[in-house]
Amino acid sequence: MSQLAGLSRTGVSLVRIAPGKESFAYHLHHREEEWIYLLKGRGVAQIDGHDYELGPGDFIAFPTPSVAHNMSNPFDVELTYLMGGETLEHEIADFPDLGKRMIRSGESIEIYELKDGKPFTSDA
Repeated sequence: MSQLAGLSRTGVSLVRIAPGKESFAYHLHHREEEWIYLLKGRGVAQIDGHDYELGPGDFIAFPTPSVAHNMSNPFDVELTYLMGGETLEHEIADFPDLGKRMIRSGESIEIYELKDGKPFTSDA
């Protein structure tokens, strides 16, 4: 929706999740804030390891650095919501259940194993 309206610094999408499906892999953002506003149906938001049942009119937000989250629809009717957030040039997102980190720089996306990360030191 946001691209159709000419927005370039923020994104807004209309999301529909069929019964028994989920929105995306459980993830967290290091730089981009995200929000969800439920319009129709019910869903379960997994947020930082806890499940919350949500319905029309519920609003959730993930300021950065965010906690891990995703949305699922274990119910019998379609779930519809608006989702929005920033569209920064550079983003880092972690996928804790998959053990992965995504680094996006413009159109380029790189995926790393979280376990391979090491602290940076300036020892010379």
